[in-house]
Amino acid sequence: MNSKDKQQQAPSEERRTVERLVAAWLEETERHDRAAAREARTGWERGSLPDRSAQDLAHWVTARVTDTGFNEDEGPHVEGPVRITPADKETVHRWLTGQGHSI
Repeated sequence: MNSKDKQQQAPSEERRTVERLVAAWLEETERHDRAAAREARTGWERGSLPDRSAQDLAHWVTARVTDTGFNEDEGPHVEGPVRITPADKETVHRWLTGQGHSI
């Protein structure tokens, strides 16, 4: 087992991370674009996000990384409704790619 294998989450952990972040993303999308949120939620509930929704999720999770690894003295603290680490972002991107989406 190499270090990359050790860093990757188990499928159930990965799914929990994706579910947590998709829920936050859908909630935010609903406030800004109800039609897009409805389309995304329908796809999510059916087990497959539309390509546009997948791209939106990928951009959203990248833009909303809140845990940058800096402490308060070293750098920015990003406010957000959920904690999103760089590893969480990579998990979502990996999951989307595994679903056949280009990221």
